[in-house]
Amino acid sequence: MKNRLPLILLLNVAGLALFLSWYLPVNHGAWFTLDSAIFHFFNHLLVESRAFLWLVAITNNRAFDACSLLAMGCVMLAFWLKADNEGRRRIFAIGLTMLMTALVVNQLAQHLYPVKRASPTLYFSDIWRVSELLNIPTKDASKDSFPGDHGMMLLIFSTFMLRYFGVKPFIVSLIIFVGFAFPRVTIGAHWFSDIAVGSLSAVLIGLPWILLTPLSDKVISLSDRYHPGKNKQFNNI
Repeated sequence: MKNRLPLILLLNVAGLALFLSWYLPVNHGAWFTLDSAIFHFFNHLLVESRAFLWLVAITNNRAFDACSLLAMGCVMLAFWLKADNEGRRRIFAIGLTMLMTALVVNQLAQHLYPVKRASPTLYFSDIWRVSELLNIPTKDASKDSFPGDHGMMLLIFSTFMLRYFGVKPFIVSLIIFVGFAFPRVTIGAHWFSDIAVGSLSAVLIGLPWILLTPLSDKVISLSDRYHPGKNKQFNNI
């Protein structure tokens, strides 16, 4: 813990500096310029390309969120299939700890960040909305988009993969993060900075105190100890 404290504090400072670089400037400074440019680029594409319009609509349908859970599950399943009974209990405990961490960090970020921000589709006028262009259910707006909760969950998954499974699963997890978090940006339900600042800064501030201290290991050990299947063999898949 003592050896990791400087790294924990460094990551916290980086997260705080990232947030303040967005929060302190009037109208969010350069971040708003970048946010606006990204939003309008994709918003114009909605009417320029029918294929892009359908892609954005489908990838922001609520059912598509289940695909992100499936993708994360497949990453962990790859390790589960190779593990013995003890290893499978530990993977289950890691997954449970990761879920609890995601819920706690998300709730803290939602309540502690002094920000309430509508999505760009509600902020700008004279823009295109997918829900008006296509008659299919899709999420193209949010009354409170900061921080990006979906992106935060995916980033937390990525950090757990790095901490407990290594660099290669971490890289795969980052690909999943980009693939499933940024469709919210293309449709205008989130600003780019909701994820690049909101989600990332929350992870930089909160996760080091969980993953770089004995806390996560203790929760995993406790979960493993009281797992109902501790003295039973998991069925082979």
